[in-house]
Amino acid sequence: MRIGLIGLGRIGAFHADTLAALDRVDELVVTDPVTAAADAVTARIPKATAVGSPEALLDAGVDGVVIAAATSAHAELLLASAGRGIPTFCEKPIAGSADEAVTVRDRLAGSDVAVQIGYPRRFDPAFVAARDAVRSGQLGRVHTVRSTTLDPAPPPAAYLAGSGGIFRDCSVHDFDAVRWVTGQEAVEVYAVGAVDPDAPAEMYADHGDWTTASVLITLADGTVGVVSNTRTNARGYDVRLEVHGVLDAVAAGLDEGLPLRPTQPGITWPGGPPHSFFMDRLTAAFRAELATFCAVAAGEVTSPCTIEDAMGTAWIAEAATVSAREKRPVRIDEVAR
Repeated sequence: MRIGLIGLGRIGAFHADTLAALDRVDELVVTDPVTAAADAVTARIPKATAVGSPEALLDAGVDGVVIAAATSAHAELLLASAGRGIPTFCEKPIAGSADEAVTVRDRLAGSDVAVQIGYPRRFDPAFVAARDAVRSGQLGRVHTVRSTTLDPAPPPAAYLAGSGGIFRDCSVHDFDAVRWVTGQEAVEVYAVGAVDPDAPAEMYADHGDWTTASVLITLADGTVGVVSNTRTNARGYDVRLEVHGVLDAVAAGLDEGLPLRPTQPGITWPGGPPHSFFMDRLTAAFRAELATFCAVAAGEVTSPCTIEDAMGTAWIAEAATVSAREKRPVRIDEVAR
């Protein structure tokens, strides 16, 4: 297969290595507005060829396109790629705003072109096992789901300025995990956020953003979701999910790299070293996610995360943002349209 990759920043360069390692990918066609980024990829990946623009990439006869460009470019690139009839993988979110996302959804409604939105926890073996435990009934009625994303350090200020805020940028992975594992949609959220007093204003306060946030989610069947996030967890990258039912409870992410230090005397677990970034914690998930996209592009399977799936997660992020700013519970039907 020939796969196109648009955007070679932090996640795009990582995807380039992952795609190149897949047996069924014979060639990568890559592009980035920063020439040095494209040169770095083609220098280390023999099967990668660079072109000068997204338009040139879409004209290159690729079998599928992976969009890893800046969030602000997602909507335009997704519409352009799908409009050419090319199966498309797009990193979350669908677009830079809810209005744009709705436009993309509506313009692609009824299209038979496969689109997959990037939510890698759906492919993490531990998260998959947790979902299987819920769906099989092993846990009985689920009453609580806790999902955590704690980043060791914030991304660059330039990224944060266009990220849409912690709920749209970081928490969405937890929102998607809660929905996907339980099979339930959110009804109402209540969110709070705090800013590290030592954090530069231009990184958070100037954009109405937060360094730490928590969200309570009421799901359609009454299950309570608890989401915790921060950008300043110096011990490491912490991604976990707990699912508690009336019969049993399970957890994903309790491995030797869990970035927690036990205080119980005599306990030495976890042995470490702590996970330092999402790329080492979720390496297997990213590989499975992109391998699945190749199967989607080949017409072998249907998309495991459609635009409609991603919209369900996006509405939680919108509601959480309003809730934290206005300090009140917000129903999903208040923001969804």
